[in-house]
Amino acid sequence: MKQSAGILLYRKNKKITEYFLVHPGGPFFRTKDAGWWTIPKGEIAPGEAPLQAAIREFEEETGYRPEGKFMPLQPILQKSGKQVLCWATEGNLDPEKIVSNVFEIEWPPRSGKKKQFPEVDRAAWFDADTAKKMIYPQQAAFIDELLKARG
Repeated sequence: MKQSAGILLYRKNKKITEYFLVHPGGPFFRTKDAGWWTIPKGEIAPGEAPLQAAIREFEEETGYRPEGKFMPLQPILQKSGKQVLCWATEGNLDPEKIVSNVFEIEWPPRSGKKKQFPEVDRAAWFDADTAKKMIYPQQAAFIDELLKARG
C-alpha cells in the first residue's frame, strides 16, 4: 500500500483555531477549488521515518520547517487507496510567502514539450468549517480529530 505523510499546521487566531491548507499546482488543478485542497504531504522515501517524511514534505512544499510537538492523528485512506499519515502541530506562516518545489510533466499532453509547475500554487488559513469544505474529503477527518483532541 502506498503511503504519504503530512502535517496539519494550526494556529489560534483571536478566539478561533485556523488550519493551514495548500492547493495543488499544475494544470489539472488550476480550476479546481473546494474539495481539492490538502495538508502539505508527500510520499515516504524507502527507509525514511514517516514523521521525518512529513516534515521534509511540508518544507519542500512551503519553504517553512515546522517545529515543536507533533501529535499523531489517525491515518486515513484516500479513494486512490493511498494511506495518509498525519501529525498536527501548532505554527504560523504567511501563506503569501510560501516557496514550493516544482515538478515536470509533458504539457500539453502528447506534445513532446516538458513544462515545470509548482507542487503547491497557493496556501491559506481556514477556520474549521471552511477547511472541511476546502480539503480533500477524506482528509477532513484530520481536522475533526484535532478539534476533538483540543476540546
